[in-house]
Amino acid sequence: MSKRSVQHATFVIEREFEFPLAVVYAAWADKNAKSRWFASGENWTTLAHDFDYRVGGREVLKGRFASGPRSDFDGAYHDIAEDARIIYAYDMEIDGARISVSLATVEFEAIGKRTKIKLTEQGAFLDGLDDAGKREAGMRELLDALDASLRH
Repeated sequence: MSKRSVQHATFVIEREFEFPLAVVYAAWADKNAKSRWFASGENWTTLAHDFDYRVGGREVLKGRFASGPRSDFDGAYHDIAEDARIIYAYDMEIDGARISVSLATVEFEAIGKRTKIKLTEQGAFLDGLDDAGKREAGMRELLDALDASLRH
């Protein structure tokens, strides 16, 4: 067995979208809308996406990257304040190996006809299989995908 380790880290991403708050929030709260940016992509095949958006509900996304690895996201919603805040905890596995456990908070703020989100993630990155830099880069890519999905 290899040596076990854990790296704790927090990152914050703030981003403005050129869409009203209700539209941006719905992209997180509606399965069809979320599937367009969270469970999609040119290099991604979704194998399963279960979505129970409520406090105590779960979201499970299983898929495979074109390069081969299987990725499993297993999340639980802990707090939902409609049009204001979502707090969820999740773990990630790659090819069956748990790489992280995280707590994420997404805050929504209307700025005129635009929406600002503030995403804060507190993570425990396990055994050198992932780190905060990679996760933050991945979250930024997902927010790019969210923006693109809102534009189509």
